[in-house]
Amino acid sequence: LALLFNCSWLLLGFAYSVVFVLGSLVNTAALRAFIMRRAAWTDTHIYMFNLVLADSALLICIPFRIYHSFFCLDKTLLCTFLIYIHFINMYSSILTTTAISVHRYLAVRFPLWVRSWRRKKETAFAACVLIWLSLLTMAAVFRQENHPRNLWTCFERCKDQPLHFKFVTILFFLGFFGPLLIIAFCSGRIIGILLKADGEPSPLQRSIVGIVTANMAVFIVCYTPIHVGFVVNYFYYAPANWTSLYLPAHSYLRVSEWISSTNCCLDSISYYFLLKKL
Repeated sequence: LALLFNCSWLLLGFAYSVVFVLGSLVNTAALRAFIMRRAAWTDTHIYMFNLVLADSALLICIPFRIYHSFFCLDKTLLCTFLIYIHFINMYSSILTTTAISVHRYLAVRFPLWVRSWRRKKETAFAACVLIWLSLLTMAAVFRQENHPRNLWTCFERCKDQPLHFKFVTILFFLGFFGPLLIIAFCSGRIIGILLKADGEPSPLQRSIVGIVTANMAVFIVCYTPIHVGFVVNYFYYAPANWTSLYLPAHSYLRVSEWISSTNCCLDSISYYFLLKKL
């Protein structure tokens, strides 16, 4: 069992290494392209740039994850900081993706109204700032949740000390389920409007349908497992000898955290099609 446990950590370290290399290449290229062409930015580019920033900040934590998989970091306040950086940027990505979906829906459903709106860039910038301020405030309020005294390893909590119920509720409903409903509604309406347009859909319309579908699929694949894991781990009763039963009971959450981190690579779908228009 100990050998299997150690092998699982090594595999996770290699998996995070792949995400770090690919994510660094994608996000470095995207940041360079956005900065070089900033004079041509629209409100959509502001949202996308915020998404790049969130993905890039998430990548900062991954080398520590890789090191921890091979050598094990001590439980210090650095661990608490890294955990919150990881999740602040994950939820920044989720909320920014939600804002982009709403923006796309309004542009397709009310094109004349959106074109006449003169302060679109300012609105996009304000929305991005609000996202970051909200997440930083939440991290400050629940700062004790991942204090070193509640950690079993640097990146994992003691299983007999579950997250606070309010914290889990906010993460699941406001951080995932609410955005999922919004994205599903906006994406469904966009696809329906474009496919029901008079005549055969144009190549641009088909391209938009493909991007919207891909983005929704990426959101579901990346973020559903980890939030299911949050709920399951909250209601899971840890037995007295929980440390010896840790591997079969909680490996799911470790894998789902890795799956969520792959979003920093998969967001390149949106970057590619948007930067083609600059």
